[in-house]
Amino acid sequence: MQKVIDKNIKGLNGTVTIPSDKSISHRAVMFASLAKGKSIIKNFSKGQDPLSSLKVCRALGIDAQFSDDLIIYSSGKLSTPITALDCGNSGTTMRLMSGILAGQNFNSVLIGDESLSKRPMKRVIEPLTLMGGEIQSNGYKSPLKVNGKKLHSIDYVSKLASAQVKSCILLAGLYAEGKTTFTEPYISRDHTERMLKYMGANICSDKNTVTIEKSELEGKTIEICGDISSAAYFIAAGLIVPNSKIILKNTGLNPTRTGIIEAALKMGGNVEILDKKTVSGEEVGDIQISYSDLKSCIIEGEIIPRLIDELPVIAVMATQAEGTTVIKDAQDLRNKESDRIKAVVTELQKLGADIEETQDGFIINGKKALKGNAEVETYHDHRLAMSLFVAGLICENPVSINGFEWVDISFPEFDQLFNTLTL
Repeated sequence: MQKVIDKNIKGLNGTVTIPSDKSISHRAVMFASLAKGKSIIKNFSKGQDPLSSLKVCRALGIDAQFSDDLIIYSSGKLSTPITALDCGNSGTTMRLMSGILAGQNFNSVLIGDESLSKRPMKRVIEPLTLMGGEIQSNGYKSPLKVNGKKLHSIDYVSKLASAQVKSCILLAGLYAEGKTTFTEPYISRDHTERMLKYMGANICSDKNTVTIEKSELEGKTIEICGDISSAAYFIAAGLIVPNSKIILKNTGLNPTRTGIIEAALKMGGNVEILDKKTVSGEEVGDIQISYSDLKSCIIEGEIIPRLIDELPVIAVMATQAEGTTVIKDAQDLRNKESDRIKAVVTELQKLGADIEETQDGFIINGKKALKGNAEVETYHDHRLAMSLFVAGLICENPVSINGFEWVDISFPEFDQLFNTLTL
């Protein structure tokens, strides 16, 4: 599907309720499937990726039904699947489920679509193998044949700050004898630790290290907040589209995810947090954003895991910031749904951005008027598609985005919500 942006936007104004957090939705349905008893998941994401996790859990014998909420009944045990477990486009589903399945008493196969089948799985296969797991792969890529084994604990030091790798090992640790410890160079998003603790797991954290012991989870009510990764596109648009003022309701403010807000503030953005509270173990609040004269900055080091998914739209913001913005230490962007470093540079250059590719990030010279009058590609990447949409809002001429349907994977309401703000 091609999306054409050809609007004379005078500003973005209004209030938006951000759809539910996908990272938390993945974990809620998986952990509720492992928990004994009834779990009620409120505000479960309807994005294709979390629905892939739900589909996989159902294929493992879990009774999961929608009423107003997602209701899950589980004995705390999974059943042998009769078919391959289809993770769709979701790397989160495949990596986290590999940790869960490695310690089961049955065998299973994880498959994905063409895009997911190209993504690296060595980062989870290696530590699971050290725990006694047995996973056969296609050159460390899917399909993954997981032969369930009795696992033992490990003390694992990761070179990569990755919530997916961390979560995979912690979930395997639920079934392993002894204490499983995971240490990463920087703290990645910690939704897994928070939710496992909320559901009764024996887990503790100390700075960059998390330790878990064999545990049984209890069914709970889990209320899922708005997804700050989805909010990022509205934050960026509110900052760079003149005469804009937006309020984003019920948005997750977990400190391991708020790198986008920290980057916006560092660039001089007018961002204010309203009505902050804690819900189901997660910080939540409203975010108010107003158009701002942005300035350049350097984004590097320990903040990168806290905004890795938002870097494409931060690059769009940087085109409108005075001076030279440098983003580095983000080489893992090359292992996402696309090579996001190359893709962002290639497509923003088509719109007139002064942006240069580096091995681990970007160099963006602003403030640069984007001309548009171009056809851009999404590379089957939902985050790139949404970032290009935001760029299109400030282009002087129309922009045609090919493959815009990939937005539905994570944010099917995206276009509709933006239309409610456009004057």
